[in-house]
Amino acid sequence: MLDLLYIHWNIDPVILNIGPAGLRWYSLLFVSGFIFGWYIMRSFMRKEGVNEAVLDPLLYTMLIAVIVGARIGHCAFYQPSYYFGSWQGFLEVFQPWKGGLASHGGAIGILLGLWWYVNKYGKKNNFDYLWIVDRLVIIICFAGACIRLGNFFNSEIYGYNTTLPWGIIFDRTGDPAPKHPTMLYESFSYVILGCVLLWLYRKRLDKMRRGEFLGIFLVFCFGIRFLLEFTKAPSRVLFHIGDTVINMGHLLSVPFVIAGIIIWVWAHRNGKPARADVPAPKAKAPETHYARPLN
Repeated sequence: MLDLLYIHWNIDPVILNIGPAGLRWYSLLFVSGFIFGWYIMRSFMRKEGVNEAVLDPLLYTMLIAVIVGARIGHCAFYQPSYYFGSWQGFLEVFQPWKGGLASHGGAIGILLGLWWYVNKYGKKNNFDYLWIVDRLVIIICFAGACIRLGNFFNSEIYGYNTTLPWGIIFDRTGDPAPKHPTMLYESFSYVILGCVLLWLYRKRLDKMRRGEFLGIFLVFCFGIRFLLEFTKAPSRVLFHIGDTVINMGHLLSVPFVIAGIIIWVWAHRNGKPARADVPAPKAKAPETHYARPLN
């Protein structure tokens, strides 16, 4: 009878099969996050007068950087002995469809990819590294929420057993015990953080300093991630403090939070205005009309 209080989740992660391949909810939500992000970034550029022609290269840079970074991060942080201990494992580093993407690695990949992007497109389009990152962290919140929702459809990245009434039994895993839906906790948290940052952008842009959006994002995104790791079934345990498990997710979140605090304080004190430094269009010289001489 108690089992009736919990939600049974048994959704097929594949929406439809197309020949040997299949369209998965995870893939659809992953791509949707980038598409929505493209439209949000376009609205930022239009608001501040930045050239929209750099949007498509930004999308390609982000896609490549997040996939490569997340894949390498998973292999290096969570299963290094497997992926770098044999040729078979090493070859699987280049096969992300076999599973295994780490959000911390994706964050590092994005930061490095944007460094290349800004060096190529930034100066001639009147934006710098902090300007582009400040806006992308807002988009990343909503894209991250979509990805975690995709994890929910895959019945993965759930938490420990729980007796709370919102515990979920993931029937496809074969485990009858209700679990913390940690991926949904993360998804909802990212939506809330994204809405707060978007409100700050819409209402207080002219009072913000460049780098503040990034600092706020790092502190709260990875602070939330650190706390939610206590509910998540760890993929790599580092050590125990009493009955508390400290895992790799905890360790990787700490540097991001510290970096966020430093960037936030520095930006508030020393940062340039958050709005783009787009020069005003030059006014046309007034036309001079000469009187026609009388015959």
